[in-house]
Formats: sequence, C-alpha cells, structure tokens
Amino acid sequence: MGMRLALREMRRAKVRFGMLMGAVGLLVFLILFQQTLLTTLLNFFSGALENQSAQVVVYNAEARKNLDGSVVTPEQIAQTAAVRGVARAEPLGQGTFTVRTSEETLDASIFGYVLGGPGAPTRLEEGRLPRGAGEGVASDIDADRGFAIRDRVRVLGPEGSTPIRIVGLASKSRFSVSPTIFVSYPTFEAATRTKNPDAAFITPSVVAVTPEGGVDPEVLANRITRQVPGVEALDRATAVDSLPGVSGTTTSFTIILTLAFIVVTLVVGIFFVILTVQKANSLTLLRAIGAGTGYLTRALLVQVFAVVIGGVAVGAALLAIAALGSSPTFPIAFDVGTVLTRGALVAILAVIASLAAIRRVLRLDPVEATVPMGATR
Repeated sequence: MGMRLALREMRRAKVRFGMLMGAVGLLVFLILFQQTLLTTLLNFFSGALENQSAQVVVYNAEARKNLDGSVVTPEQIAQTAAVRGVARAEPLGQGTFTVRTSEETLDASIFGYVLGGPGAPTRLEEGRLPRGAGEGVASDIDADRGFAIRDRVRVLGPEGSTPIRIVGLASKSRFSVSPTIFVSYPTFEAATRTKNPDAAFITPSVVAVTPEGGVDPEVLANRITRQVPGVEALDRATAVDSLPGVSGTTTSFTIILTLAFIVVTLVVGIFFVILTVQKANSLTLLRAIGAGTGYLTRALLVQVFAVVIGGVAVGAALLAIAALGSSPTFPIAFDVGTVLTRGALVAILAVIASLAAIRRVLRLDPVEATVPMGATR
C-alpha cells in the first residue's frame, strides 16, 4: 500500500521528482568520475609496485620509503633472507631510462627481478612473463606507443643501446606516470650499464620478499626492520601508500568526494523536508482516516529509494558515456563494483537525510484534520 501511494504521488509530480533524480544523478556522476580518476592516477603512480608478487619490500633506511632513492647491499639481501619467516628474498631493481620505441623516444621505468622469484608482475593480460635475458612485460596502456607484444624497445645510452623484446602486457602496472617494463634482473643490470657505462657495480633498489606460508607480511616487515641493520621493511600495501605523490593525491580526492557525499545528503534531505511541509495537510488527513505512521513512513522511504536508484542509474550512464569517450592514454574505466558500492553509500546517506522528514511525519496529529482552517484549538 505504501508503495502504491508513493509511486502515485511521483507520477503526479513527474517534473519535481525528475529534477531531483537528475540533480542526484549529476552528483553521483561526480562521485563516480572522481573515484575513477583517483583509481587511474594511483595506478599510474604506483600500479607496478602494487601489482607485483613481492609481499614485503625492504628499503635502505635512508631512502625514506622512496623506491627511486633506495639502494641495498648484497649483505643486506643475505641478512634479510636469513630472517625467520622469510621464504625467499631476492634483489629488485628499479630505474628510469631513456628508451626508443618504434613510435618515439621517451622515459620509461624498468623493474628488474629474479625470474621465478618475488617481484614479477601479477596482472598479466596478454602474452607471457620473461623467460630469459632481453625479454620484458610492458604496461598494456602503452601498447600503442611501441610497447606491444613483439615490439622491440631499445634502452639508450651514451655508447650504445640495450634491446628489450616485449613478450607480455600487464594491466595497472605503470610507475611514476611512466611506461613501465618488467625484465629479468640481468637485463636490468645491462640496461643500467648502458645508461651509465662507468658503473663498477650495479646495486638493486630494494629486496623483494616472499613470506613463508601463514606469516603475516606486516609482522614480517617489522621483524626484518628490527633484525637487519640499515633497512626499513614495509608490507606491500604500506609501501604503495608511502610512495611520493600517493598520499597527497588520495587526500585531495578524498576531500572532493566527501564534499560531494555531503551535498547529496543535503539535497535529498532538504527536498523531502520541504515536500513533507508542503503536503502536511494531506498527510494529516490520511492520518485522520486511519493511515498509520508506519504506512506513511514506508511511502516516504519508497520515494527516497526511487530517487536514489534513478540518480545512480543516471550517474552510471554518464560514467559509461565518459568511459567510451576517454583517451586510450588516460582511460576512464566503468567499474560495476565502484558503481554498486558508491551507490549503496549514497542510498544510506539518503536514508539518514530523510530522517528529518520522517520525524515530521511521526509528529503529525490526526486531530488537526478536524480543526477548521484558521481556527485554534
């Protein structure tokens, strides 16, 4: 019964409720779009570190959790491997190199890992992992820029170049907003010598660690930090969050998203409070002829959920259009999970916002329907 009353009223006031759905839809689109932008930017900043197989990353303590500024020694790698709970500890190199593709010359980030060990890309979408020297897995978003499978990328140096043949593509695997290639550690060493022919010894950036089964990565990271001199170990999630630029970007977008959620709450709440005030006489009359407060409350909630569902549908449709029109170099992905979770949060906030209107409904006195207009009791 409450649903029929709610839907009947919405049909009679199509323009009013349609405008509210449109406003909520635009705000939901803003939320979804900003969330998608944040996810894309974070993948560009830290996707390669987040989507590699090492569960613990061991930095030089003086690097301040900066992968570009970290260097570890063979002794620190050996000492890390000896810590209780470590199943495997291997060198992981990372650096920025000037490379030449079939399309252009540009800077790219290269990760070098021990094949079969921790540090391998985990989001392989096409092709295979490297099996030997001179092979690499590139970020799939850069395939059209000369990083497609079977393309050859040349690392440039003052006295020559080092070729890398792309054999696989991985999603969400960029680093520092640059094209990224995962190669074997010997290939990384060769690329580093090409970049700096005078280098006497190539040192890895960090130690990539796989914990033994059942060992918590965060607990193991704290143990390594305590037991190995001169290092700072972090579990993978903490390492990603600690990268330069990640925290600032996340904070900025969180503020924007919070404001958008607040605006949605206010818009829905104010609309239904005004609507309840405007139809107070009708609601009072319904109370007088026997309609219970539960009946009227359910009708109000049906309208709230109808508005939210319609608004989420509008926002999702706009996001889908934005995704279709986005650039391959900066894709806007339509993620169903993001739509559902953010839509559910909007629905919860809308219900909270409607509490003021529900309170007015609960306070209606059916006796007032018998009092002539302008009279006092």
